[in-house]
Amino acid sequence: MTARPRVVIVGGVAAGMAAASQARRTRPDADVVVIERGTHVSYAACGMPYNLADPARSMEDLVVLDAERARHERGIDVRTRVEALALDPARKILKVRDLATGIERALPYDSLVLATGAAPVRPPLRGIDRAGVFALRELSDGEALKRWLAAEKPRCAVVVGGGYVGLETAEALRARGLAVALLEKFPEVLPGFEPEVAARVHAELERAGVTVATGVEVAAIVPGDEPPAGARLVVQTDRGLFPADTIVIAVGVRPNVSLARGAGIALGPSGAIAVDGACRTSAPDVFAAGDCAEAPHRVLGHNAWVPLGTTANKQGRVAGANAAGGYATFGGIVGTAAFKVFGLEVARTGLGHVEIERDGLDAVAAVSTQSSRGHAYPGGGPITTVLFAERGSGRLLGGQMAGPEGVAKRIDVLATALQAGMDVTEVEALDLSYAPPFAPVYDPVLIAAAAARRALAAAAGARETHATTIKAHPRARHEEALG
Repeated sequence: MTARPRVVIVGGVAAGMAAASQARRTRPDADVVVIERGTHVSYAACGMPYNLADPARSMEDLVVLDAERARHERGIDVRTRVEALALDPARKILKVRDLATGIERALPYDSLVLATGAAPVRPPLRGIDRAGVFALRELSDGEALKRWLAAEKPRCAVVVGGGYVGLETAEALRARGLAVALLEKFPEVLPGFEPEVAARVHAELERAGVTVATGVEVAAIVPGDEPPAGARLVVQTDRGLFPADTIVIAVGVRPNVSLARGAGIALGPSGAIAVDGACRTSAPDVFAAGDCAEAPHRVLGHNAWVPLGTTANKQGRVAGANAAGGYATFGGIVGTAAFKVFGLEVARTGLGHVEIERDGLDAVAAVSTQSSRGHAYPGGGPITTVLFAERGSGRLLGGQMAGPEGVAKRIDVLATALQAGMDVTEVEALDLSYAPPFAPVYDPVLIAAAAARRALAAAAGARETHATTIKAHPRARHEEALG
């Protein structure tokens, strides 16, 4: 790099600010510039549903490092309300527009990091742009929804989408006293999770007073009767009408790759930006990190797109170091995530049946149930675990859990086992802690591993129809209720 090189980062949230800070540490004399289209940088987007639940909290509480502090304390040239329009990797120029003035200019760079994140999917619904309809991706989305709740005092809401964000938002709106209906187009909530886990989530939603409708196709959003007699809006579906004063669209996200695509940068099979272990893209001196980029998956053995905040922060640090002339590599992911819905904790790591089938792996699934505490200690409850193991090798491929407590930390045990490449016999032999307030003598992780070992043995002993194999029958299960 030349004297006082310029590192430009497009995107100022998790991956972007991690890249900027690491670039500054790696090359203190570098000119580090962050381009951010919005008004906020470095905020905890995952905390928005929890913030919504508390009317006394400001969304600003979720900001970790504001633009002013980044400029003065870290020497990072953060430019908010500036949009990246086009990238020319051959000339090393980024074209940008100041959204306040409309002025466009060329911004030269020595190296560049794409941290453009993911954008919420906007289904082609008639009426999706009506007042009272929200997405929940950027901090400004959360601010707008929270202002609406305070000013309009809605009585009922519809959440479209039964993934993480939809479930957490449904809980937040129930906490604010709204009647909530949750609509999911797939046969069950939490698409991609195993049916044993999804069924527990479905039951928990209904226990908390959420109306759940699955297998629903949403057709349009139309005006409703005027309050107070009726609701402001009505969601039209193939299963009837759902009135709502507030609607949240949470049907998923897709990688925001328009800038990369326009520059001719290679995308991976998932549609996200293809990167190597150093977060390099196909363009010279251009790196990518976070929700816009793929990541090496340690279980699959190839890149995958799993948009999570933990990955974004880690990839951002690697991209920032390398963009500033250092050398760092990203160790990869196993796809670990956890969340809660009312009184239920839910978590997953590694592969589920969808990924196993897509990659053509030969695996068994084992379902087990075990108490979260020792049997003589009050409280707790059953933890449902689904483990996947590879036939032949016995290698652990993934796991999912749902229960009232202790799920998030137990999934970390399985994530560690995946990172280490352990088989289920080795997982079953782990020396895990025991005390009645925290776990039974045989922890749910150990019980699940034992069930997976037995499922492997049963599959190996079958003649022609391997009823417990994912490859032969994707929905079959080896089930045990122990402890």
